[in-house]
Amino acid sequence: MAHFAKIENKIVTDVIVAEQEHIDGLDGTWVQTSYNTYGGVHSDKGTPLRYNYARIGGNYDASADAFYNVKPSDSWTLDTDTYTWKPPVEYPDDGKLYQWDEANKQWVESD
Repeated sequence: MAHFAKIENKIVTDVIVAEQEHIDGLDGTWVQTSYNTYGGVHSDKGTPLRYNYARIGGNYDASADAFYNVKPSDSWTLDTDTYTWKPPVEYPDDGKLYQWDEANKQWVESD
């Protein structure tokens, strides 16, 4: 069994667990995805598959063969080495929790 994402107009509309034989009998475009892959790295040291696990509402770039999430904020850019979104300012590394403030383009400490 494996995870498969249904792709419609470059958008992930469904993710299911099934055998390849079942997928072969379905209509539409289905692409295998790996639950253990993020940023082009497989968490169990296996082979990463399509950069990231597919999420409903997320994107699929067929030419790059990559899944990536919805853009979180207008100022963020897509890192095509990992197919993850990067903020214009790095997340603080001080152990505190922060939220992105798009209006001011900065991280704001969470209450």
